[in-house]
Amino acid sequence: MGSVIKVFRQTIALIFVLFSLFICFTFESLTVEASNKVNYAQDTIYQIVTDRFEDGDPSNNPSGELFNPTDLHKYHGGDWQGIIDRIEDGYITDMGVTALWISQPVENVYAVHPNGYTSYHGYWARDYKKTNPFYGDFDKFDELIQIAGQHHIKIIMDFTPNHSSPALETDPDYAENGAVYDNGHLISKYSDDSLGVFHHNGGTDFSTYEDGIYRNLYDLADYNLQNEAMDQYLKESIELWLDKGIAGIRVDAVKHMPQGWQETLVNHVYSHEPVFTFGEWFLGEGEIDPRNHYFANESGMSLLDFQYGQQIRSVLMTQQEDWLDFHEMIEQTAASYHVVIDQVTFIDNHDMSRFHKDGEPEINTEMALAVLLTSRGVPTIYYGTEQYMTGETDPENRKMMTNFDDSTTAYQIISKLAHLRQDNLALGYGDTTERWINEDVYIYERSFGNHVVVTAVNSGDVDYTINNLVTALPEGNYEDVLDGLLNGQSIQVGTNGAVNNFVLQANEAAVWEVSNNADNPLIGQVGPMAGQPGNSITISGEGFGTTEGNVYFGTETVSIASWNDQEIVIEIPDISSGRYDIQVMTADQQESNLYPNFEVLTNHQLSVRFKVEEAYTDYGTEIYLVGNTQELGNWDPEQAIGPFFNEIMEIYPNWYYDVSVPADQQLEYKFIKKDGAGNIVWESGPNHTYTVPESGTDTVTTNWRN
Repeated sequence: MGSVIKVFRQTIALIFVLFSLFICFTFESLTVEASNKVNYAQDTIYQIVTDRFEDGDPSNNPSGELFNPTDLHKYHGGDWQGIIDRIEDGYITDMGVTALWISQPVENVYAVHPNGYTSYHGYWARDYKKTNPFYGDFDKFDELIQIAGQHHIKIIMDFTPNHSSPALETDPDYAENGAVYDNGHLISKYSDDSLGVFHHNGGTDFSTYEDGIYRNLYDLADYNLQNEAMDQYLKESIELWLDKGIAGIRVDAVKHMPQGWQETLVNHVYSHEPVFTFGEWFLGEGEIDPRNHYFANESGMSLLDFQYGQQIRSVLMTQQEDWLDFHEMIEQTAASYHVVIDQVTFIDNHDMSRFHKDGEPEINTEMALAVLLTSRGVPTIYYGTEQYMTGETDPENRKMMTNFDDSTTAYQIISKLAHLRQDNLALGYGDTTERWINEDVYIYERSFGNHVVVTAVNSGDVDYTINNLVTALPEGNYEDVLDGLLNGQSIQVGTNGAVNNFVLQANEAAVWEVSNNADNPLIGQVGPMAGQPGNSITISGEGFGTTEGNVYFGTETVSIASWNDQEIVIEIPDISSGRYDIQVMTADQQESNLYPNFEVLTNHQLSVRFKVEEAYTDYGTEIYLVGNTQELGNWDPEQAIGPFFNEIMEIYPNWYYDVSVPADQQLEYKFIKKDGAGNIVWESGPNHTYTVPESGTDTVTTNWRN
């Protein structure tokens, strides 16, 4: 009996050890995967059109006319297994990539468009609660999240809440007629839309902001986001993918949806599981749109920085402009965006021609990558750029990945500078200072505390002697971080940052850096930059110490969830809505810099359409809304919501606007008239009052009071 008991005890002990090892392994995996999902300042994103990257599992390829690897409008077989394979073999990780932006993972239509197109790109959603089976099933998606997390890589999903798929009002058999499903159950079709989940206003001609929002984008069935069923369905759907472990969301076509509704979407995301969220507001070459900046500053999400992307292309791809123009853009955007380091930069993507052109020298692409990866903002590399892939308009710019050669100069530049972004906080958080510039040469410095990175690029055809260059680099000799890949050389820095004269050769680029610990606590980034009391936000920087201190919203202290030297997680305090400066006070009473413009919302946000009737105006005068909460501008006419619309859902002299407002809250508000010179006329009489419902969407209608 004693020997039996002994064996039993040994067996129990072995089981306990194995169980402990399993728990430790699981906990370690979870720890590895639990990266900061709201701060991307030091990350490098790699954008993948999933179907065009690698066919890791041919068994999930579509059959019939959907699949044709020789037709760029058809599926080619790329899937999540192919991405997993390239993570595990080191191609993605060795490149220094820390985030993957993948095609929208949801089920797409199976029909072939009348013009022969398929939804290989993922933008023609059919059911947001199912996977695209040609990419993989939910088990494979879970594996992608797990494998990526183990390699310190975040997964960003594309998301299209603007539309479903191609449809025509007059043809129920056009593709799948825009049909949208909820986990297999039909919600509605475009030509049989008794629930009113779609707009039926024809296609946009892009003539006005309003026209682009409330009409179809091309032939894509446009959602009525004020429809309560659609509002709830889309928010439930994004919850599903957040729960699956995504670490970021790229929102498609934000220019074509009401900003008010999108603010409620972002609020929903940040209240459920905060992740970095950025949208696509397309801008053409040379285009500057104040609404683009307003959206980035007020919506709660960042944007793809098309102003940056178009500018760097005009300097290094088309050579139509120069570095003086580029630096002017850097200064303008620093002033226009509240948080310029959170805007997502790029040199090309799936909606524009590839940067590299057939027959053109590769050096232009290489210099563009060097600048992209050392500039402000979150850099994004379009798959294949490191292989000098070419292609003009869609779908030529979405070819199958050509090869996975890690020896190209472009790959090596990305690898060196993406790793530098992780190591030197100046690239994530630093301001930009121009140090030497002419049409051909741009030398700029990024600095944050005692971290400094200096980049020099000469895109001209002649050499330049660089004299009188002064930097924040301490005295010493500095080797080129790129190890001469672009003919860069070392520099000698003397006292007071003076750099010895040197020759910057034609088509030369170099990067020099130093990274030292901070003397004082410094906040580099806060994410997200908007939220309601009780939501969690993360403060990133350095020098916070390992002992918990205090964090202040204005003069209010906050509850601390976790604290270490480079990251603090806090809870937004129960304070009045408004804009606040954030500051850290360490345990030894050292004060950090102030991080401005954090927006505290009143509470959970709902989308309400405000309508005002019989509001007659002179030409150039428009209607705005202002009221008693942060969301309505706190009675400040300079912060009023608008201008209102009056051409599609309502016709002049009736006006409307979809506004994000606090749920279950009594509002007081008025409409105002504002002309181009800023002159304001208020409504007469007492304030309008309205109590917002606890959930869903709503519409409130009033008459203008003269």
